[in-house]
Amino acid sequence: MRQTKRYGKKGPNNIFEYSPIQETTLLPFLFEVLAPKSRTDIKSMLAHHHVKLNGTVITQFDTPVKPEDVVSINFTRPFAFVKDGRLHIIYEDEWLIVVEKASGLLSVGREGSEEKTAWSILTNYMKQKDPRAGAFVCHRLDQYTSGILVFAKDGNVQRELRYQWDRYVRERCYLAVVEGCPENERDELRHYLIEDSKMNVRVAHIKNSAEGNAPQGGRVEPKLAVTRYAVEQTNGKYSLLNVQIFTGRKNQIRVQLSEIGYPVAGDRKYGAKTNPCGRLMLHNSRLSIEHPVTHEILTFNLPAPKSFYSTSHPQNAK
Repeated sequence: MRQTKRYGKKGPNNIFEYSPIQETTLLPFLFEVLAPKSRTDIKSMLAHHHVKLNGTVITQFDTPVKPEDVVSINFTRPFAFVKDGRLHIIYEDEWLIVVEKASGLLSVGREGSEEKTAWSILTNYMKQKDPRAGAFVCHRLDQYTSGILVFAKDGNVQRELRYQWDRYVRERCYLAVVEGCPENERDELRHYLIEDSKMNVRVAHIKNSAEGNAPQGGRVEPKLAVTRYAVEQTNGKYSLLNVQIFTGRKNQIRVQLSEIGYPVAGDRKYGAKTNPCGRLMLHNSRLSIEHPVTHEILTFNLPAPKSFYSTSHPQNAK
């Protein structure tokens, strides 16, 4: 059995870590390491979020525990945890929190709205640790796009990332299911995009739109968007694309794929005719970023939902 004592930054936050000698389940293991505490006290600690398994707060008493696992117990107060199943923390350090956002969850709120967002959920999580703490938005994902989202823990780190995002980001990849099958197995898309007064993004059809020849003047300037895709699999009706973006324009992937005649499945706004899975089939699957403080290269990968693969699988060609 391994035991490590640590203290929280504020007050006597006593946390102990344990690992079992052999495979067991959580409740009998807690009875062993917490003896002579009563069964009622131990169940209460578990129910009230004083126990973590491998860094994740856990309440299920019959969870398997293996020798390589680490069970952490906070004897002082409950561990902070995210209180919404639509958001999962995949990385956290002193400066950053990286999360997996579900489709349908806004990154940040609309003005005047009390709707839960990724930002509000993370802010609640941070305040469990320190009432003065908060979460700071570094970039956004569309509401119905799932995947990787980065937040900062203070304003200075946020400003560094937010205003120099392209400098710090090394790779941004998405998985998208589109209607039909692109004629080219792989291609690079280069379009100038413009946002109208109704907040809709469209391709600006202009002459001489090569980079460096964007139109000048006018109230709103079109901005170059560069996207590359490769077909991963297709059944003719739907295709799974691996998409990499080199610019961060609003709705970039959705607009550009629609422009070439292959809208993202479920994307009625940009021309999709079908919605096979009840959601926009776009997922931020890979993000590689330079840490703004340590300068370490952090790379995160999140597989797309299984429905992305089944919808576009060659055997499902009906």
